Amino acid sequence: MLAAVTGGSAGFPIVTTIILLPVAGALIAFGLPREREAQLAKVVGAVAMAIEIALVAVLVIEFKGSDAGFQFITRQSWISQFGIQWFVGVDGISLFLVAMTALLFPVALLGPKVSTNARNFVGWMLLLEAACMGTFLSLDLFLFFIMFEVTLVPGYFLIAGWGGPRRNVAAMKFFIYTFAGSAFLFVGILALVFLVAPFNHGQETFSLITLARLAGHLSPGTQKLIFLAFFLAFAVKIPLVPFHSWLPDTYTEAPTSGSMVLAGILFKLGAYGMLRFGIFILPAAAVALGPLLLTLAVIGIVYGAIVAIVQRDFKRLIAYASIADVGFIILGFFAFSSQGITGGVLEMVNHGLTTGALFFLVGMIWERRRTTRIAELGGLQRSAPILATVMVVVTMSAVGLPGLNGFVGEFLVLTGSFLTHRWWAVVATTGVVTSVIYMLWAYQRIFQGVARGANAAIRDISWRELGAIVPLIAGMLFVGIYPAPILNRINPAVGHLLQHVETADKGLHVPTRGQPTKFYAVPRGQQVDPSGAALSAAHRGQGGGAHHGGKAHLDSSEGSK
Repeated sequence: MLAAVTGGSAGFPIVTTIILLPVAGALIAFGLPREREAQLAKVVGAVAMAIEIALVAVLVIEFKGSDAGFQFITRQSWISQFGIQWFVGVDGISLFLVAMTALLFPVALLGPKVSTNARNFVGWMLLLEAACMGTFLSLDLFLFFIMFEVTLVPGYFLIAGWGGPRRNVAAMKFFIYTFAGSAFLFVGILALVFLVAPFNHGQETFSLITLARLAGHLSPGTQKLIFLAFFLAFAVKIPLVPFHSWLPDTYTEAPTSGSMVLAGILFKLGAYGMLRFGIFILPAAAVALGPLLLTLAVIGIVYGAIVAIVQRDFKRLIAYASIADVGFIILGFFAFSSQGITGGVLEMVNHGLTTGALFFLVGMIWERRRTTRIAELGGLQRSAPILATVMVVVTMSAVGLPGLNGFVGEFLVLTGSFLTHRWWAVVATTGVVTSVIYMLWAYQRIFQGVARGANAAIRDISWRELGAIVPLIAGMLFVGIYPAPILNRINPAVGHLLQHVETADKGLHVPTRGQPTKFYAVPRGQQVDPSGAALSAAHRGQGGGAHHGGKAHLDSSEGSK
């Protein structure tokens, strides 16, 4: 029995259900009789994921866009002697990451073909979805760590079981690198919990909110060391240069479905952790070490783009392009402006949609030609015009064409970083230019020109494949044309985060240019700053930064109802 549930209809634990439903589906899939797995496995997966989408849709619809705090909270004591709880909830930062996860997984499951061992494939996909949902929704650091680590297991088996010729090497590299990085996360969490305990009446707690409230009592040096531990773990998961060497082989050797969720969702776990647990819990250390993160982000943008240009394999090209994309996300986070952080959060969603679609399309080419080497392709648009048209749309999204999702996120990131860290933004702009070079050049060599041999007779995209990819394209168009509903729900949480950062580091100046004067609500139990000034904040909208002196509306409850 869950002891504390807030939000939703009649206190229904919708967030907990979103996490546990795929687990139930996975258990059913694993238990299917082998003689009927080909007929039933994907049906089980489709039903579980359809219910998941419906629950997430309810979450998005009922989410209060004016609230900056966590909503739909479920809180239950778990290991009480260490202050560990089942503590889950959602805010504007995590809301659309959850929605993107719910959308991308069924596309990855039902779009690409899987010819062998369908029940295990569906089971691992459902377990991976549950772990990703749990990571985005955890408000207890121990629970977050468990969910963060669980993603490694289905990720490993998906690569090793259904990947390419070098799948075993790629799977081991993926597991070892990310598991080693997680060791730093575990040490950092334990150090934080035990060092903060004296300021919490001697009681250990893993609560995100409590730790964010009390971590400022630690010495600056201690905060920096713990932040560095978090940074190492999340930098490997993202991955940031120079922690990226596992990524190209993993993305290249993974099956199409695996590449879609690995690139589209799993690396977001690291970026999300950097924002939620690095910046939110240790804001002073994040500001002090911000120049280091900005530098690594810009290096990643330039390096990823240059290496992508010279790739001879289309799938590997997209893998290196992801390194450049994640650089924009981190650049936005550590710009410490409303536009930058909002753009970084939106870029996480955008990258999931666009890169998921790109890997799906690459998988279609592989199924038809059994190669993704660019030199062996060419002229595909003659026999597959619809496939070529879909690729044009997704490519334009990847290069940031206005009217599609990529433009909105990159514009906000570059605007926000230019206001606070101008020269980093100037260098990062080269990544936008080079993305046009490697994406359009790759499209030109693969789809245009004279079709020779097998390239002249490949079949066009099927109705099943088209139906699977349409939701991703619809998401790209919606975000590109009308991003306001998304930004209006992200902005209050970003404003609350920046208020906390400003309170922790008095020397930080968050730009106020273009900021609308709107007020947001923060539940009283979720306030993380001790001073009265920290309780007053105007909504930082997509245009700018600091507060205008208005007080936030305070609720008496811990969760927003």
